[in-house]
Amino acid sequence: MADQRLSPPGALVQGTLDELGTPLTHTTFVVVDLETTGSRSDGAGITEIGAVKVRGGEVLGEFGTLVDPRMPIPPHITLLTGITQAMVATAPGLDAALPAFLEFAGLHAEGPAEQDEGPVLVAHNAPFDIGFLKAACARHGHTWPAPTVVDTLPIARRLVTRDEVRNHKLGTLAGFFGVPDLPTHRALDDARATVGVLHGLLERLGSHGVDTLEELRSFRTPRTGAQRRKRHLADDVPEAPGVYVFTDAKGDTLYVGKSSNLRRRVRSYFTAAETRGRIRDMIALVEGVIPIVCGTALEAEVRELRLIAERKPPYNRRSRNPGRAAWLKLTREAYPRLSVVRTVRDDDAPYIGPFRSSREAELAREALHQAIPLRQCTHRFSPARPISACVLAQLGRCGAPCDGSESPARYAEHAAAAEAAMTTDATPVVEALSGHITRLSVELRYEEAALHRDRRAAFVAGAARAQRLAALAAVPQLVAAQPTRPGWEVHVIRYGRLAGSGTMRPGSDPHAYVEALVAAAETVFPGPGPSPRATPGEMECVLRWLGSPGIRLIDTAAPWTCPVNGAEKHRELTDWQRDSAYD
Repeated sequence: MADQRLSPPGALVQGTLDELGTPLTHTTFVVVDLETTGSRSDGAGITEIGAVKVRGGEVLGEFGTLVDPRMPIPPHITLLTGITQAMVATAPGLDAALPAFLEFAGLHAEGPAEQDEGPVLVAHNAPFDIGFLKAACARHGHTWPAPTVVDTLPIARRLVTRDEVRNHKLGTLAGFFGVPDLPTHRALDDARATVGVLHGLLERLGSHGVDTLEELRSFRTPRTGAQRRKRHLADDVPEAPGVYVFTDAKGDTLYVGKSSNLRRRVRSYFTAAETRGRIRDMIALVEGVIPIVCGTALEAEVRELRLIAERKPPYNRRSRNPGRAAWLKLTREAYPRLSVVRTVRDDDAPYIGPFRSSREAELAREALHQAIPLRQCTHRFSPARPISACVLAQLGRCGAPCDGSESPARYAEHAAAAEAAMTTDATPVVEALSGHITRLSVELRYEEAALHRDRRAAFVAGAARAQRLAALAAVPQLVAAQPTRPGWEVHVIRYGRLAGSGTMRPGSDPHAYVEALVAAAETVFPGPGPSPRATPGEMECVLRWLGSPGIRLIDTAAPWTCPVNGAEKHRELTDWQRDSAYD
């Protein structure tokens, strides 16, 4: 039936096909994938560009080229993609490859493209690929044409449930949809796989009545009845920064969150923009919202973590059990050994972590064992009561202090080396693991090399985290401020714990304000381990704020420093698999 609209009043006219939107079958999609030397567009380079142009289910063309990034390709990237330095040595630079891609895609750099008429860029986890393309255009003097971008990752999360797939990575979705071209971490192969996933998602979108590009761009899962009925719960929430607490009919906490604008954030839970299944289930139980206004964004972030840890809301997935984190400890005994523990004790032992899982802590322990021949047994022995050595001694991976083959003094040297690697100088362990990775790669033993890479990454991540935390926890008091609207946010941090916060308004006496804030701040005492008086999560929030732009250190009661050769120096080695961030 023809579409009829009133224009002018009283006159019926027939709508045009253009008013109905651009049919997806008539839309040109350019599916793109990049391989890079790292995950940050401001520091890494592009090594390969792959793209497939499709319309109406038909492939119109393909584009693929290696790119010389004009920088070294890290070994872990070569392991992941198979792209070596020799392969890109004769490839064009980005100054030549980028214009060729833009021309293939129909993205002309003279000015912004007409979003509804030009090609639509498609990528899986689009912010990554589009971020690199934008940065490349900026570096090489091209105007980013700002096309319409479709990201298959969030669409897949809405349309493909966890009952159907274990995650929403490209390889998993390609297998689920039966795509013949599986991803291989090569750009053109991955672009072809994304085409198959796109077509699978478009078929599912048809059942939701999504047939045009405009509908695709605004696609949302419809609101539930509970979301419609309970929107009034946000009416009395103030427009201020802070923490919000959803409660049920008994007043028990269901969920805790934070926002710079409490009313706007709480209202979003009752709209179609909220698509998380577990949150929609929670809304059916919600009977009240408790707003907690905070003076600063950092205070809100910290209060959220403390409330989640205290109340353990059933619908919060993260930060509910900070005390269950895994740590790696070098024990204090006659012959120290590495032990994965759940508690940091006041025993003057070195710890690294916390780790995201026990498996990651085990990998870090394996990294240290690979570099330093510490004993791996749990037996108790002494020079006066020797025991038989295990097979590790025969393999040369332990000096066998248990049977007297290695003297206590010699073993103490290994223990000291392990403690130094954990607390001050990670270089020996990193270099030892890197040497193994290089040798195994040359011998084409890639699976073994990947295991060593994982061990190295886990050790560096855990050691860097502990050293950052320990450095802040060693400072009795640190006062810092950041300019904001309408004044300055000021925070007092004691032994790593946020002890006081406030916003100093324009015209206030800064000395008097800071003096009063310090006097009113929470009293905090020192304690053992890298995070004695605050959870690691809280301290990470504080550290992120201290590292943000515009921070001014007002006062510090002790030096705040990290080891010069500490694990932080090698943090780039932990960023080896961007796919892990997809889900």
